[in-house]
Amino acid sequence: MDTPLSTIAVVGLGTMGTGIAEVLARAGREVIGIDISEAAAARAIATLEAATARSVARERITEEERRDILARFRAFSDLQAAADADLVIEVVPESYEVKQQVFRALDSVVRPEAIIATGTNALSVTRLAADSAHPERVLGLHFFNPAPAMKLVEVVSSVLTAPQAVAAVTDLAHQLGKEPVAVGDRPGFVADGLLFGYLNQAAAMYEAKYASREDIDAAMKLGCGLPMGPLALLDLIGIDTARTVLDAMYAESRDRLHAPAPILKQLGEAGLTGRKSGRGFYTYEAPGSGVVVRDALTPLETASTGGAREVRSVGVAGSGTMASGIAEVFAKAGYDVVLAARSLEKAETAKARIAKSLARSVDKGRMTAEARDETLARVTPAGSLDSFAEVDLAVEAVAEDLEIKQQLFATLDKICKPGAVLATTTSSLPVVACARATSRPQDVIGMHFFNPAPAMKLVEVVRTVLTGDDVHATVREVTAKIRKHPVDCGDRAGFIVNALLFPYLNNAIKMVEQHYASLDDIDAAMKLGGGYPMGPFELLDVVGLDVSLAIEKVLHAEFRDPGLAPAPLLEHLVAAGCLGRKTGRGFREYARR
Repeated sequence: MDTPLSTIAVVGLGTMGTGIAEVLARAGREVIGIDISEAAAARAIATLEAATARSVARERITEEERRDILARFRAFSDLQAAADADLVIEVVPESYEVKQQVFRALDSVVRPEAIIATGTNALSVTRLAADSAHPERVLGLHFFNPAPAMKLVEVVSSVLTAPQAVAAVTDLAHQLGKEPVAVGDRPGFVADGLLFGYLNQAAAMYEAKYASREDIDAAMKLGCGLPMGPLALLDLIGIDTARTVLDAMYAESRDRLHAPAPILKQLGEAGLTGRKSGRGFYTYEAPGSGVVVRDALTPLETASTGGAREVRSVGVAGSGTMASGIAEVFAKAGYDVVLAARSLEKAETAKARIAKSLARSVDKGRMTAEARDETLARVTPAGSLDSFAEVDLAVEAVAEDLEIKQQLFATLDKICKPGAVLATTTSSLPVVACARATSRPQDVIGMHFFNPAPAMKLVEVVRTVLTGDDVHATVREVTAKIRKHPVDCGDRAGFIVNALLFPYLNNAIKMVEQHYASLDDIDAAMKLGGGYPMGPFELLDVVGLDVSLAIEKVLHAEFRDPGLAPAPLLEHLVAAGCLGRKTGRGFREYARR
């Protein structure tokens, strides 16, 4: 194991195996590609030829370098070709039986000091190692798809793995330009262990007809900055693969959040496995294509909002960051805005915050000074809700406290004219409870903006069982006019984004509690392996641990699922006053401003 890993065999030349072979060949390694299918081997060669040709065309490599890369890759159909390899990486289908056959065959082919790595993302590395003649040389080397582009590599050691083997493949990963993360052996490891629970919950949300596939995907992309929505990602990964991973995770955790949603079984057994079959949650142009085409479930692009009420003026109640941000958004879109706070002084402070935000936009060239002045002139500060008497839409953005909101809605009910739409921006409380505080629950709806409101494109439009059709149509139309993207969802805890985001964050905390991986490794894994803009602990500290705990408690109380119970570590940190960036300490420490 002390010899350099210069000759590497890749067993299984599907998409992942071919990608790994390309990474290795580009990094100067001699690569032996092995697949029982000659067609797969031919496709791998053609893929490498096409990829390197693109690199030459983009002037990233020379033609001579391309020839050298291609010369370093040789394809075979017999495992015997791996005899001289210093490292063998198997990337065959996710089946113990198939992988164990490969491992047993390799035991009689490769040298005793050669390292054998499994590319599994779902099966037990320990179980595969225990079945090998030399378990000390077996480990996991989990690349992410597409391997040439994704920086993360999870190095998975079992209790049987020799430290020298781990050190050797970790060094290799660094030499390949990757970011290796050391993890222990459990299904899903770090990235997939967190990712697949979230994907499963999204599938269950869709199956329950809580929201459309387009709205679920748009909500997570626009609300969390993710590169893909969860249902589109399931189609890319393969619905059959996702179910295999979840089955393995559930077998170990017995957490209901990991029990595969029934729709995954239904789609998989129908052969609707995602992009590779041409159809999964979405329908694609052809098998293997990423181009989505219209099907029976595709919403009409010009969906009618007939019956919408006219909205010319808007009242925003509140004086915090969210209230001033929402008022700014409406004023920019041309609406006359009354910004009401508990005192005129607080309302004027909130308007001053809007003025600063608009000034920054002018400085950055995003708007003219004239447009700034016109926008600011549309905002009228007020020290009482009485100023809402003539508004067409009243939006509350006060503290996330049900009693406070109910009192406010009871007041709006008395002040606002008949036909005014009353909206709450709550992120976790029941909208219907606000509606019931009025004599006109049909006029009440949720408009959940995301922070910062001027920048974030998403608005969750939350309809209760009492909300009128015309009120729903009105809010969707207004949301489009203020250049936001509306997604429809029902009135249940977390709506779309928080219901999917916070169980994922909670599971990350549980990983740290169990000493499975470090904060830094988990954050790195989700940024590099999942394309997340922030790692879970970075995000928790930004959101605020007290806010996160409150949302976790609401989700747990509503769904009564033990897996949603807030992680004890989160409760301990909040009790200690460690609330994240705002207090200077959360999961990490921050310099005080």
